[in-house]
Amino acid sequence: MPPITKEAQRAELHKTIWRIANDLRGSVDGWDFKSYVLGMLFYRFISENLTAYINKGEQDAGEASFDYSGLHDDQAEFGRTETVAEKGFYILPSELFANVRKRAATDESLNETLERVFKNIEGSALGTGSEDDLKGLFDDLDVNSNKLGSTVAKRNEKLVKLLDAIGELPLGELQDNSIDLFGDAYEYLMQMYAANAGKSGGEYYTPQEVSELLARITVVGKKAVNKVYDPAAGSGSLLLKFAKVLGKENVRQGFYGQEINLTTYNLARINMFLHDVNYEKFNLAHGDTLMDPAHWDDEPFEAIVSNPPYSIKWDGDANPLLINDERFAPAGVLAPKSKADLAFAMHILSWLAVNGTAAIVEFPGVLYRGGAEQKIRKYLIDNNYVDAVIQLPPDLFFGTTIATCIIVLKKSKTDNSVLFIDGSTEFKRTGNKNKLTPDNQQNILMTFEAREDDDHFARLVSNEDIAANDYNIAVSSYVEQEDTREVVDITELNAEIARIVARQAELRVSIDQIVANLEGSK
Repeated sequence: MPPITKEAQRAELHKTIWRIANDLRGSVDGWDFKSYVLGMLFYRFISENLTAYINKGEQDAGEASFDYSGLHDDQAEFGRTETVAEKGFYILPSELFANVRKRAATDESLNETLERVFKNIEGSALGTGSEDDLKGLFDDLDVNSNKLGSTVAKRNEKLVKLLDAIGELPLGELQDNSIDLFGDAYEYLMQMYAANAGKSGGEYYTPQEVSELLARITVVGKKAVNKVYDPAAGSGSLLLKFAKVLGKENVRQGFYGQEINLTTYNLARINMFLHDVNYEKFNLAHGDTLMDPAHWDDEPFEAIVSNPPYSIKWDGDANPLLINDERFAPAGVLAPKSKADLAFAMHILSWLAVNGTAAIVEFPGVLYRGGAEQKIRKYLIDNNYVDAVIQLPPDLFFGTTIATCIIVLKKSKTDNSVLFIDGSTEFKRTGNKNKLTPDNQQNILMTFEAREDDDHFARLVSNEDIAANDYNIAVSSYVEQEDTREVVDITELNAEIARIVARQAELRVSIDQIVANLEGSK
């Protein structure tokens, strides 16, 4: 029997996770229940992560048999200050996931125990540099919610099952590089919940292969960047693609983002920890990026990626202060109140480093609509900020089947042209969605890097030509799709028709003769 591959093990783990998540949730809506599954996965991870960290320190110092999880709480206090400074949090041995789980089935106050543990973990960061990164992280894991059961006993019964299910997941030993497995499990669950929740969940999640394409576009030709940013960070999956593409250590000053939805903001911070990005290496904020941006002191950013919400309402010209905001003022006009898409683009451009690249997912309307949006495109084209526009296939995203596109912005271009790429056929149908395969991504990336005309796939168009076309930057206006219809020779076709008509006439004469002969023989 051949050995089991890593991919097969991962697929098996994914199936197990999804089965557990569905078995446990009962009558709770899946998108709501994800907070419990992901929150408990996070609790297990930070418990094991902290235990492995402390054990390694003591064992390296000569205590070969040291096991933090077996210590009395009083004995554990000695390392609190130093550990919080390094890891950002502290968990006493009795409050570690494994130890709470051991006692869970006989703990009649399990809900109170977990509530206390979560408060203590968050409280361990009070007054330290990690306070904002830990604050409210467990708010959505409400152990007293009626969603879990109508009585304390029923809620505790569900919590015991949840602890056991998460505890039994085969995620290996942390020192065996299983950090990837925790992060991978999280990403898989987010994707499955988004796929099953439709728009309510999908709007917070960018499919992994799209995230990877965006990240790769922004780091073409680079092995490291100073810092990365997403103004509509969602669950953080887009930002974390840089850790995969470049390696965490090559995002030198860390991961920055802002998210308006509180639950999703909490998920993004959890996601950072689950991918072992230390609290010092990420700076995520909760709030409205357009009206109250949180990172004025941190910009500019060398790489910016974003899948901002499509055509949401914002104050626009109803707020007289916005036209003087340094992010929006250069265009001389604000994005429409009913469509904030290009407001995000202007914000991103403002915070982009001179040597940086931004890749933004956009709905197609922003490429060709008139009015204020046309004026913003005019500003972007006339100032040579648009590097490329890439048409994506339809039905890639959860919650919509519309074919989106990517606008690539740069402040330091080497030409006065825009590269248009038609990637609308670069997909493989998988289940009920389209996916960008690694080959599809590579085809788009290689074309992006080459920056040359490619029949029916890519075209480099001067800014002057775009201006002459009313600043329309829809890919279909510049890249002609290949005509796959069969070429027909009209002369030959007419001759064939003439032969058929003649043959029909011959057959009619023959049939008439046969009928006449039959009638004459009666």
